[in-house]
Amino acid sequence: MTYSIGKVIKELRIQQGLSQDDLAEKLNSRFGSSINKGMISKWENGLGDPRLETVRHLSLLFNVSLDHLLGIEKKDEETNTIAAHFEGEDYSEEEMQEILEYAKYLKTKRK
Repeated sequence: MTYSIGKVIKELRIQQGLSQDDLAEKLNSRFGSSINKGMISKWENGLGDPRLETVRHLSLLFNVSLDHLLGIEKKDEETNTIAAHFEGEDYSEEEMQEILEYAKYLKTKRK
C-alpha cells in the first residue's frame, strides 16, 4: 500500500466529523492560515502536499504526532537493519537516530 499524507488527513477529518470546509475554517481560525476547501481536496486526492508548517498545524489540530501524519512507523527491526549498514562506524546513539529519521523521511517522499 502506498503512503499518502492526503489519505491520512482525510481519515482524520472524517473521524472528527469535519467537512473539507470545516477543516479549512478550523485551520484558518486557530493558526491564521489561508487554507481553502480546494487545497484540502488536492491533498486528499494526491494532487499536492501541504506545506511543512501546515502539516505541523494539522498535527496540533488533530492531536496526532507528526510521525503519524507522515506515515512513519517506529520499528526496532528497521533500526537494527539500518544500523547493520554502519557496523564498525563510531556513531553515537543520537547520530544513529538522526540517520534513521532521515531514512524514514526519504521513504515518505516515494510516490
